[in-house]
Amino acid sequence: MNDFVLILDFGSQYTQLIARRLRELNVYCEIYPYNKFPKRDDIKAVILSGSPFSVLDDNALKFDLSLVINKYPVLGVCYGAQMISHELGGHVLRSDKREYGKAIMSVIEPDVLFNDIDPATQVWMSHGDSITQVPEHFEIIAKTSDIVAAYRSLPDAFKYPIYCMQYHPEVTHSLQGKAMLSNFVHHVAGCGATWTPASMVKESIERIKNLVGNDHVMMGLSGGVDSTVAASLIHRAIGDRLHCIFIDNGLLRKGEFEEVLQSYEGMGLNIKGVKANDMFLDALAGVSDPEQKRKIIGKAFIDVFEQESHTMPDVKWLGQGTIYPDVIESVSVHGPSVTIKSHHNVGGLPEKLKLKLVEPLRMLFKDEVRRAGKEMGVPAHLLDRHPFPGPGLGIRVLGEITKEKVTLCQEADKIYIQHLRSSGWYDKVWQAGAILLPVQSVGVMGDERTYEFTVALRCVQSLDGMTAEWSHLPYELLAQISSDIINQVKGINRVVYDISTKPPATIEWE
Repeated sequence: MNDFVLILDFGSQYTQLIARRLRELNVYCEIYPYNKFPKRDDIKAVILSGSPFSVLDDNALKFDLSLVINKYPVLGVCYGAQMISHELGGHVLRSDKREYGKAIMSVIEPDVLFNDIDPATQVWMSHGDSITQVPEHFEIIAKTSDIVAAYRSLPDAFKYPIYCMQYHPEVTHSLQGKAMLSNFVHHVAGCGATWTPASMVKESIERIKNLVGNDHVMMGLSGGVDSTVAASLIHRAIGDRLHCIFIDNGLLRKGEFEEVLQSYEGMGLNIKGVKANDMFLDALAGVSDPEQKRKIIGKAFIDVFEQESHTMPDVKWLGQGTIYPDVIESVSVHGPSVTIKSHHNVGGLPEKLKLKLVEPLRMLFKDEVRRAGKEMGVPAHLLDRHPFPGPGLGIRVLGEITKEKVTLCQEADKIYIQHLRSSGWYDKVWQAGAILLPVQSVGVMGDERTYEFTVALRCVQSLDGMTAEWSHLPYELLAQISSDIINQVKGINRVVYDISTKPPATIEWE
């Protein structure tokens, strides 16, 4: 059993990074909305995240600190630190200017939190309020030139220690922030570094066995890392009682259906290939809105599963490759909010399927999924594949989808990926793909005027898909890719390269 750290999310853009850092320290944690405190008896420590709100606002996110103080070791980060000060009698005031960016923090009181930390170290600030006085029974342990940077409860003042940081230790700009988080979870809270690939696999297999029992499971595979590793875990747990389906929805990469199906058969999975190209493309005819496309594609998958389930009367469960970023991005921490995008794996199942869900990867980040797959011996050519969206090229052909547009996107994408592989760049980047834009432009080929489509190339660096930087591919490589696409794919006369980061952009365009 792993020690468990609870992270309460108050809406900060950095909350998922706290979880990332703790998982990197081999400490298991989960993120919950601040207003959904879980009933669990395995909580070892609690971290209160930052927030875009001010504790001084009328609409500040309110939290009952009695749920955590004197019950667990607590770490407040930014808003969390300000909330603890504000609620326990300290002073928080609005700053004349927003404190955002790098600052040098000086340690003024020795503490286990700062073991092996330089006396002066760079931290990252992102707040509009400042703590001007800490509450009674607390003391300041670090400052910048302008503000209180960190404070702690006095020894024996509370049953469990309380630490507060007015900066963000989870971001890389806080140069020794990860070490501070390590000191908190390992030395203050006493968590063991037990969250390893081997423990992930062992716990997941046991959980599946206990959940499914002697029932049969049906699962649609996509050829991607998530569904492949999820299927491998379920197969380890229940063997051939897992019935896998690989659907050709007409929106896969060129030649992918045959190649991936052969790979799955080589892994010993009980798998069936289903051709459903026309069904998906017919359902998408005339549809341009990306959310509607995602929903249509998701419904079509469910319809295929329903048809196939009639041939499998013993099936009681549906396996899915849902991963933690899918879950995090689909939950609002303060009530109904604007949907960024629907995740095909999140949100349950239509009642007509009459199946229960088994999601072995639901609490794993993408890099953890790969580590678990490697632990199980999943073939590298499947494990090292770039992430590919569940709706496939349905969200990489922007606007209305036709068979001809899909073919253009497939041809351009194949040239792009082949160049990345042959140049050695494929394994250096997180994800790459070609996007066919609903834009036609004038060009000249030979002595003829053309009016053809534009392709955008997307290539990013990321650890878990929550944030991403565009990849700095060599100009010479981009020039060759562009030349080959324009010369070899009739219907495309312009290639552009996407240099947007996530946020504010997403990795996919739809």
